[in-house]
Amino acid sequence: MLFKPDTKRDAKQGTAKKSRGRGFVMVLITLAILGGLGYLGWTVWHQQPQQQAAFGRGQQRPDLPVPVLAATPRVQDVPVYLDGVGSIRALNTVTVRSQVDGKLIAVKFTEGQDVKKGDVLGEIDPALYQATYDQAVAKKAQDEAQLANQRIDLARYEQLAASNAGSKQQADTQRAAVAQTEALVKADQASIDNAAATLSYTKIVAPLSGRVGLRQVDQGNIIHASDTTGLVVITQLQPIAVWFSLPQQQIMRVNAAAAKGALSVDVFGNDGVTVIDTGKLTGIDNQVDQTTGTLRLKAEFPNANYQLWPGQFVNVRLKVETLPQALVVPTSAVQRGPIGTFSYVIGEDNVVSAKPVTVTQQNEHDAVIASGLTANDRVVTTGFANLSDGSKVVIGRDEQTPSADLAPRKRTRAPDGQKKDGQKDGPGKDAEIRAKRKSGEGDQKAQTGPAPAEGAQPSGSGAKQP
Repeated sequence: MLFKPDTKRDAKQGTAKKSRGRGFVMVLITLAILGGLGYLGWTVWHQQPQQQAAFGRGQQRPDLPVPVLAATPRVQDVPVYLDGVGSIRALNTVTVRSQVDGKLIAVKFTEGQDVKKGDVLGEIDPALYQATYDQAVAKKAQDEAQLANQRIDLARYEQLAASNAGSKQQADTQRAAVAQTEALVKADQASIDNAAATLSYTKIVAPLSGRVGLRQVDQGNIIHASDTTGLVVITQLQPIAVWFSLPQQQIMRVNAAAAKGALSVDVFGNDGVTVIDTGKLTGIDNQVDQTTGTLRLKAEFPNANYQLWPGQFVNVRLKVETLPQALVVPTSAVQRGPIGTFSYVIGEDNVVSAKPVTVTQQNEHDAVIASGLTANDRVVTTGFANLSDGSKVVIGRDEQTPSADLAPRKRTRAPDGQKKDGQKDGPGKDAEIRAKRKSGEGDQKAQTGPAPAEGAQPSGSGAKQP
């Protein structure tokens, strides 16, 4: 049997399904809108107390002036320095060696002692050299006696030859013998001088003033003139030299400054700040070290207090020129932006404006300004966190500058709703503090009630309190 489909019924069912689908979508959209509105309200409700608390903690509101510190540029002469690293070397170093062979019978210095030029440092056994000297002296005396006799004979022969009683040839021969003996006496004197010099070498003396090091040879040893070790090393500490290096880019600047006169050089201590000695530049190397691209220089220092020691590494600075009447501001006043350096200048009604500046040189404390500022300007030195171009500022005093604490300070409890600095928090923060205070008091009463008497049982055991 064939059945005819009911088209009207099917159409009604399709329309009902579509209505239910659209209704479900509308419900979802409505729930999403309500959820978003609820989340937005919850966020605003929770952020308002936090913002109030933030303003209470001292964050700057946009409509309030920014507290800053300011300074006025100074006009003064500014020295220009070139910094370098160098090593200290003794101005003169001598290894004291023996000039003759022999036994070392005495050492007459203490290790680390300051000695003067000519001081005796050691003695060698002089017996052999004394005998040689005495032999030379005796030989000269013998030849001098012979010379005196020959001169007497020459006088006789000359008188006989003058009266034709003697031969002139004999007189000439005697004259030649006298000249020969005179030359022999001179040779004897040279032998005496040589023996005397050799004898003096048995006393080892300091060739210069300085400080002796550690002894290399002990008393009683046989030492030789060919020994390379030597008896001791003497270094000259006053004055003392410092060798340091500068980049090759500074060659022309250093040469131009040295042509005008002697240049001053300072040596810093271990802290890198304190100048412990000041000297002068004495030499510039004639070539650049190709391995490092630096030029070596030599300076001489008086070293009056022996603060400089050979072999020590030091930081030095070379003064090449002085900038006359330069404009100087604190280094903290110079800020750096995307297009270069600038400073905040305080104008009328305490409104700041950013002005570009050109810095010639600067160090940890001062900066030399070539252009951009005048001596009458006031520049901001502290308080840049909330500062921008066109902001209004309130200028504080120098004693208001915050200083770092040596250690964290002890925290103290403040009154309800009030912080240590006297600023009140927002109502949300106040309510939170009160709630915590009440909760803490309740817990404290429950845990720290009156102490029970002796022999009484705790309340938790069911016994009554007295």
